[in-house]
Amino acid sequence: MRTRSRHMAAVLLTTAATLAGTATGAGATAEIGGGHLIARYDMNEGPAARTMVDGSGHGLNGTIGSEVVTGVSGGGATGYRFTRLDPDTPPTHPRHLATVPSASDLNPGGRDYAVTIRLRTQYHFGNIVQKGQATVDGGNFKLQIPNGIVQCLFRGDRGSIIVSSRTRLNDGAWHTVRCERVESGGSPGVVLTVDGTTEARRAGRTGYIANSWPLSIGGKTACDQVRVGCDYYAGDLDYVELSAR
Repeated sequence: MRTRSRHMAAVLLTTAATLAGTATGAGATAEIGGGHLIARYDMNEGPAARTMVDGSGHGLNGTIGSEVVTGVSGGGATGYRFTRLDPDTPPTHPRHLATVPSASDLNPGGRDYAVTIRLRTQYHFGNIVQKGQATVDGGNFKLQIPNGIVQCLFRGDRGSIIVSSRTRLNDGAWHTVRCERVESGGSPGVVLTVDGTTEARRAGRTGYIANSWPLSIGGKTACDQVRVGCDYYAGDLDYVELSAR
């Protein structure tokens, strides 16, 4: 993900501290069991739709920007298409995003928490899903795909953990990605699963995560493409699901 120097330096320092301070190994985390479905966006709306419907029944509907192409069919799925935009090149494109207003249940808080998506892309950059950004109060979480490698990040009041897929997922095929933070119990950590196989896990606690930012799909909401790149995602999304214990 390319951003300007000050922002990138902060991210790199955070990542370096995280990688140096945590251990990896089989059995470091456990999947959420008996979880609570927070929101599910099936992204089945037809062409020119502007409301992203929460299929969980909890009413956490979102707004679809006019540059997001809806009703895209292919590979047995209907989803959204986010067209390619040049990284770090003004102007900004806020209508490239789908956003959900902040709600307390969208924040991980101190709970075990998971984000699951199904994506298809041939590109190699972009923030896919996030709530909050790198320096905001209250922490943040996100899924991103620098160099075609999916990364899962949680940042809370006890630190940050980031894990990365072993393989590149920008092969034009559909992939299901699950980014999970286990905070409770005796084996806390973050685990990344791709197509049902664990790709990465890292032990440690990230702590409490709660901010007042919207849930953003397709890039950042606060950026200028000069000092802070918007990291717009390019590719298709079939669904986004949020769950917690």
